[in-house]
Amino acid sequence: MIEVSAPGKLYIAGEYAVVEPGHPAIIVAVDQFITVSLEQTKHVGSITSFQYGNLPILWRRHNDQLVLDKRENPFHYILAAITVTEKYAKELNKELAFFSITIDSELDSSNGRKYGLGSSAAVTVATIKALCQFYNLDSNDELVFKLAALAHLSVKSNGSCGDVAASVYGGWIAFTTFDRDWVASQQKKEQYSIKELIDNDWPLLSIKPLTPPRDLRLVIGWTGSPASTSDLVDEVTNQRNRDKNAYDNFLKDSKQCVNQMIEGFQHNDIQMIQQQIRKNRELLIKMSQDTGVIIETPALTQLCNVAEQYHGAAKSSGAGGGDCGIVLFNRREGLLPLMTAWEKEGITNLPLHVYTNK
Repeated sequence: MIEVSAPGKLYIAGEYAVVEPGHPAIIVAVDQFITVSLEQTKHVGSITSFQYGNLPILWRRHNDQLVLDKRENPFHYILAAITVTEKYAKELNKELAFFSITIDSELDSSNGRKYGLGSSAAVTVATIKALCQFYNLDSNDELVFKLAALAHLSVKSNGSCGDVAASVYGGWIAFTTFDRDWVASQQKKEQYSIKELIDNDWPLLSIKPLTPPRDLRLVIGWTGSPASTSDLVDEVTNQRNRDKNAYDNFLKDSKQCVNQMIEGFQHNDIQMIQQQIRKNRELLIKMSQDTGVIIETPALTQLCNVAEQYHGAAKSSGAGGGDCGIVLFNRREGLLPLMTAWEKEGITNLPLHVYTNK
């Protein structure tokens, strides 16, 4: 039995701009996990997730292609992870086998509502790590990230893969995404090889760990209203053409803001980090007004405004539209009054901590 876990994530800054290659974001891994258990079987494989009921989906092989017994399934990212990793394994002359996979997630509430912690990325990463063990593949963080990114691209994900990077590398990271067009062009080559693609440098991709100031405190509030990242990103993409100059200015200002925040990490300057959190919130609100896409919902506004009353620097996290808001405090500030004030507003404090792989 192989058992592998991957953490969830939260975006700290740089949302929306990060989907454009070369534009940075700061992301953090949190200590809630998706766990994948994998065990070899003989003639049929299965995928079971406690989040979708306990009945397994069965699969077989046809010419080495994985074929499901059910047409409709909620396991697109798991299947994409298996497909990409097994193609890589075949290129290394590994013999494909059958196995059962069981998924257990801490990234949803007890009633199945999503917190917005990146479950799709975490399940992809955990599945790939388990398969690397199963097929005895020499793996490192870069390999796992690139396999997971290819899996996400194969299901037409419109995200940046920053959540994938957080699940792979852990801790605080500064991330810029890769040139998707370049990756797509490599995949169209007549002698396309996953191994060759992974061995190449991916243009504009950058994943760098950040060391937070010792007294920096991350606090997370959940509005109780789940949001769809992919739908919101699609909306912004569709609407930004209404005013291309405004969107270009947003990208430029976001890059400057996040780079200054990275400097704050490098110089252990909590005040600089907090200033840029507030600046990033302003940029997202302005972009929301320009596109007509609601990013900071009334509940997120309340979450942020209450936190600011207690000297925290607050903003929405990720695509917004619901889900979580994040607050950065100097550790010396008292937090109990904030928890009480949030509770009165129907906002739940998620008692999460930063997860590092070490």
